[in-house]
Amino acid sequence: MGSLTRIFHIFAPKILITNTVIINHIMKQKILPKIMCLLVFFCFTISTSLWAQVEEEAIESSAEGLKFARDSLYLAEVENKQFKPKVLHAEPLYIDLIRDLGARKGEREWNVGFGLTDKKTFDRYTSFIEYEFAPVDRLGLEAEITFEFYFPIETNEPTPGSRLKSLKLAAQHSFWVSDRYKSSLAWGYLNETEFIAFKEYRNKAFMEANIFNPFLVGAKRWGNNFHTLLLGGPEMEWDLIENTIHTHWQVNTNVHYMIPGTRNFIGLEVNKDISASEFRWTLRPQMRLSITDDLLIGIVAGVPVNRERERMSSFMRLIYEPPHKPKKII
Repeated sequence: MGSLTRIFHIFAPKILITNTVIINHIMKQKILPKIMCLLVFFCFTISTSLWAQVEEEAIESSAEGLKFARDSLYLAEVENKQFKPKVLHAEPLYIDLIRDLGARKGEREWNVGFGLTDKKTFDRYTSFIEYEFAPVDRLGLEAEITFEFYFPIETNEPTPGSRLKSLKLAAQHSFWVSDRYKSSLAWGYLNETEFIAFKEYRNKAFMEANIFNPFLVGAKRWGNNFHTLLLGGPEMEWDLIENTIHTHWQVNTNVHYMIPGTRNFIGLEVNKDISASEFRWTLRPQMRLSITDDLLIGIVAGVPVNRERERMSSFMRLIYEPPHKPKKII
């Protein structure tokens, strides 16, 4: 202890004198205000950065909360517990459903569609108008008229005649709707009557073929935004001119992602046509955008994997859903 005391008595005065000299020098050179300004600027910069980071985190948290709230509100609107159970599913755009799975009485929908397909030697333009409605809970009915117009690309090759292609009448019943498993199952039947070309009206019978198409639909939502759907069944085509029947299977698989808090989605529809002699399938990336509360637009591209018969195609569907008031559960 004695030696430490002596060292302190020797060096303490020198340290005090040195500090005094430094302080006097700073005061004489007017460095202190500059140092204080630098310290204030440094503290202001640090505090501003920290505040901006906190504010950004708060905005991100608020945005996530808003998205979740919008998602919850939209799901609650569709799956309102006051009405008969219904699960929200994303509906494919190219081969759509007859009506929403778990449809409620009074729901209606108008569709107008336009398509273009490159058939190598000619282009095929398609247009249709479709009306679907639910007369009772979980039952959907549909009527559709389709037109086809053909324009040659290579003048030396034969081109089909433009025509009123077909009249479709269909029904679909959702026999299982599970709010717990976010899944729905339905069965249905579609009858399509095909007609001859306009230029042949005077020479042939008006009807060319009739297609019988029973089908099954299964759909599941994974969480709030991911949707999968499987639709398939046999198509039995009765050729009324040749009096023959050809059977093939249509199996369509779909996966979609619905944008949080909206009715918009992006997805992929895969159409597969299976017969005894061949297997053809087409990839259809697609998107749906909400224009107003009642009007939507769907845009689809077609990419055939087997290109012997056709090349790329495009398709657009306008969807109008009039507002309705479903009947509450008593």
